[in-house]
Amino acid sequence: WGLHGHWRGAALPGAGSLPLQFAQQAALAHAVYQPEQRHPVEVTAAQQDHLVQWLSRRLERPLTVPHLQAQGFDLVGGRLLPGGSGARAQFMYQNAAGQRITLYLGALEQAPTEAFHFYGDGAVSSFYWVERGFGYALSGELPRPALQALATAVYQQLQLSAAQPGGAHMPARGS
Repeated sequence: WGLHGHWRGAALPGAGSLPLQFAQQAALAHAVYQPEQRHPVEVTAAQQDHLVQWLSRRLERPLTVPHLQAQGFDLVGGRLLPGGSGARAQFMYQNAAGQRITLYLGALEQAPTEAFHFYGDGAVSSFYWVERGFGYALSGELPRPALQALATAVYQQLQLSAAQPGGAHMPARGS
């Protein structure tokens, strides 16, 4: 009940599209973990190499952690979460004011390719996209333009990573 004020719109199983359900799960995971002070993540940023290897193995695809220092956010760490069609990863970032954002990602094999979409219900909003069977959602309690700018920065970094030889399988820009 304590999350009621943060999360009013939990979807019922089977309600809405797969990408929308994914965005709702991302927003809920953000609402659950972002207030934690002692245990916000399972693996801290100090162990980033281990974190990336572990989550890549569990999600069965190479992952890249976007760097958001230029946007004022530092990596706190990450965790493994369950999802509708398998494992999900969540990377958490925090700025100097203590605001947190989370990047939630995982396989969405039967979901269509989609460009950026906005999801907002209550205090937590998300920008989400799906490409080639993989979903991404950046969530936070930020104004929509600020969250969109961060999501764009994440997207661009994932694109650069995918373009490098041996880069992770990341999304191509949707229209």
